[in-house]
Amino acid sequence: MSQLASAAYAPPALDRLLEDPEAPAAAQAKAWIAALAESGPDRDRALERLHALLLRAARFELGRRRAALDKVRGEELEDLATQAADDALVAVLAKLGEFRGESRFTTWAYKFALLEAGVRVRRRAWQDREVVLEPGGWEWFADRAGPVHEALERAELLDALRVAIEGSLTEHQRRVFVALALNEVPIDVLADRLDTTRGALYKTLHDARRRLRATLAEQGLTVTAEEDA
Repeated sequence: MSQLASAAYAPPALDRLLEDPEAPAAAQAKAWIAALAESGPDRDRALERLHALLLRAARFELGRRRAALDKVRGEELEDLATQAADDALVAVLAKLGEFRGESRFTTWAYKFALLEAGVRVRRRAWQDREVVLEPGGWEWFADRAGPVHEALERAELLDALRVAIEGSLTEHQRRVFVALALNEVPIDVLADRLDTTRGALYKTLHDARRRLRATLAEQGLTVTAEEDA
């Protein structure tokens, strides 16, 4: 638990302090963390107020990304916002000890709701789309404009990359690399489809890229920062 949470803090007007945007940030943060870390009526009120704040943040983010949710009706949109707020609240409570007071507590918590709302948008946008786990994005790389010698070098690199993907990666690494790096499947969506976590996919993608770079280096080929991205 952070130093902010270590000191007992029980203001006489907890509700007003939690909602007052003019209250000193440090005092407000102590009030939030102390209330959330304990049990009893103060915690219940703090949870209710925090969930309401996270719900407003989720609604804002979903509204900002409304173009990606053109077929989503109001009732479903509200359900997505509630799901995002629920998961954001769980994340905030799990990470209370990581808050260091570098911003207002509400600002720090707000970001969890924005993140969760973004996850819901990506998942909903891909709900009816097929997640392709086989190479299908080579043409984009091969057709990029540039001098002839660069095109030839790129073609050589792509041919070597195809072979490296098939020969040097495990089946799981290949599927993850192809989906994320070539077919641009959002990592949240892929985590759902493969029943895994974002962290596990990031680790797999990192290992796959490292193995591919090593394989290409053995052939005297290098990947630029742009191509690696």
